[in-house]
Amino acid sequence: MNSTTVIGIVASLFTGVSLLPQLIKLLKEKKASDISMWMLATLFTGLALWIWYGFRINDWVIVFANAVSLLLNILIVVINFHYKNVI
Repeated sequence: MNSTTVIGIVASLFTGVSLLPQLIKLLKEKKASDISMWMLATLFTGLALWIWYGFRINDWVIVFANAVSLLLNILIVVINFHYKNVI
């Protein structure tokens, strides 16, 4: 494994867990008023494009890392709607 791959994996780990503190805070406080849906929509779009890009260049580190981030993002949106009594 070369250093470029290691950098990509480490960056993926940090990107993947970056939403975890927000998710934990949301679950603890059961309050969704502090979350910007525009930010989440923008992030969702960017992550989806990164996944598409990773498939196009056949880079599974990019695909996996962004898929994890996208899953956390979707969880935050679903829980956000739940606490706002939308669903």
